[in-house]
Amino acid sequence: MARRYDHVDLRVRSLAVARPFYLSLLPALGFTRDDSNEKWLEFESEDGGVADYFAVTESHDHVPGQNRIAFWAASPAVVDRLAEIVIKSGGNNVEGPGYEAPYYYAVFFEDPDGNRFEICHRTRN
Repeated sequence: MARRYDHVDLRVRSLAVARPFYLSLLPALGFTRDDSNEKWLEFESEDGGVADYFAVTESHDHVPGQNRIAFWAASPAVVDRLAEIVIKSGGNNVEGPGYEAPYYYAVFFEDPDGNRFEICHRTRN
């Protein structure tokens, strides 16, 4: 399968506040190899070869923008399962899950810092 991206380096104001959210969410999204240290939460997929990578670090003056990172899910049922994890982990401003169009099922949310995310399943563009 072709890689969709190489890595994401995300900033948060407080790693201590963000840590529980990401320790719950990232493994559920398939980032199961935890290579975190004091300054970075670092997670990789374990699909073999070069892994997808998602990292979170602290930047005290971080202000979330209007960007959104969307993760793909294999089915609407997977979106539903991950939405439950988002809510239990402290996700904010959760919208959905639900159909945005007949072919597009998604949940939208923010992390504790206000960084925007989406988990979606779509069957066409």
